[in-house]
Amino acid sequence: MADAGAHGSTASGAGAAGLTRGAAAGGVAGGTATAPAVLQVEGLSAAYGPVRALQDVTLQAEHGRITAVLGANGAGKTTLLRTISGLVRPTAGRVVLGGEDVTRAPVEAMVTKGMAHVPEGRGVIAELTVDENLRVGSLFRGKVPSEEFERVYTFFPRIAERRNQTAHTLSGGERQMLVIGRALLARPKVLLLDEPSLGLAPRIVAQIFAMVRHLVDTEGLSVLLVEQNARSALSVADTGVVLNLGRVVVTDDAARLAGDEDLRHAYLGF
Repeated sequence: MADAGAHGSTASGAGAAGLTRGAAAGGVAGGTATAPAVLQVEGLSAAYGPVRALQDVTLQAEHGRITAVLGANGAGKTTLLRTISGLVRPTAGRVVLGGEDVTRAPVEAMVTKGMAHVPEGRGVIAELTVDENLRVGSLFRGKVPSEEFERVYTFFPRIAERRNQTAHTLSGGERQMLVIGRALLARPKVLLLDEPSLGLAPRIVAQIFAMVRHLVDTEGLSVLLVEQNARSALSVADTGVVLNLGRVVVTDDAARLAGDEDLRHAYLGF
């Protein structure tokens, strides 16, 4: 598992240790979050056999805000999303969605409870058209008004132009827009996004992140964003959470994290 938390830290020396000692594992350091928490993760731990992937992770995602989860390869970022969405069963801790404990809920029930997970890899169904791919995201809801599909196309005009094309003809950026749009048709309270920038050109990454920010600001969506591209993620996020070897190193305002040169060099690589 590439993200099992088994790789070494990018931090070293007394400076990195000092950052860890000064970190706040839960809540926002130096301030108090005012938006209501849609998703609460409390003391979450997970493992792959003998390998500890997550250790006592606590964080929250708030209404109308983006929480970016950052860290080096192997920090546990993808495992965190997979554990929150039920794909990996935790060894300790709990996940609370909209006030309901969903820690042991079946994976298929998470969507109906208000959680949509967009894993890395842009998993479109290549043989289906763009429109058919979108409809897959709404199957569990039965008949969905056409206005909801048009709403998604309004957010992502690039795929609106290609609605009758098969998905295999789309570019990487267009496929990413499609899978996000498909998730939106589930009407989630919280959207889990895993590495949406993976393999995309910087210009396309900027467009997708701007679209996500627009969704949050206009729809009040809560987004938990896992991203290797820390600079881009912090530019659109409200809160940043830094993971190292499966543990939360610091949680803080995204702008403050972006301005902390020591922390950036130790854990984020820029």
